[in-house]
Amino acid sequence: MQVIPALDLRRGRVVRLLQGDFTRLTDYGPDPLQLARAYSAAGARRLHLVDLDAAAGGGGNRALVEELIMGVGIEVQVAGGIRSEDDAARWLEVGAAAVVLGTLAAREPDRLASMARRHPGRILAALDVRGRHAALEGWTEAGANPASLLRAWDEAPLAGVVLTSVDRDGTLSGPDLALYARVQRLSRHPLIYSGGVRSLEDLKALAAAGATAAILGRALLEGRVGLEEALRLG
Repeated sequence: MQVIPALDLRRGRVVRLLQGDFTRLTDYGPDPLQLARAYSAAGARRLHLVDLDAAAGGGGNRALVEELIMGVGIEVQVAGGIRSEDDAARWLEVGAAAVVLGTLAAREPDRLASMARRHPGRILAALDVRGRHAALEGWTEAGANPASLLRAWDEAPLAGVVLTSVDRDGTLSGPDLALYARVQRLSRHPLIYSGGVRSLEDLKALAAAGATAAILGRALLEGRVGLEEALRLG
């Protein structure tokens, strides 16, 4: 199982939200590039980069994200506010290894499939689950039942599905293994899990459950998990 460190960007700074709530934000500092290079030096092969401003419909951190893509030396998958084919193509053209599509994937599954065929191995769908529903528009709206989305995505040649438990995200309460198992039964795609991971034991549990990859955010930022040790699990 691959371990992927995450960087969430808000107004040029590294932050974490609690359960996607912008009013419950923790600021971890002003130098995303330095932190990304530290993750690279520790041996990470890929970075999960989320532009929270773009996800919320703001101006975004485009120049910073481009700098990270071109200046870190590892693969970067970009998420947050990518709601058109043009948005996705621009990130791929500047060197993103992959783009993560959430709202577009949920509302336009045929377009998602078309994009995946056009960019093989570089399109990921985001299944962000809050309660019983998918969370859309920067996790501010409730969407369809996750099972219906997975059925709609089944024939798309995706690189994978990024499954996030919004209820666990940023809580350090452990991964939602029951949610993971339900989604695994319904999806033929590789699954990348995010939300609540707090320890090496959590990572081992996800690996045993069959996760292709796990995303680590707050646990790394607060030193609860050492990246080099986590990477050795893969």
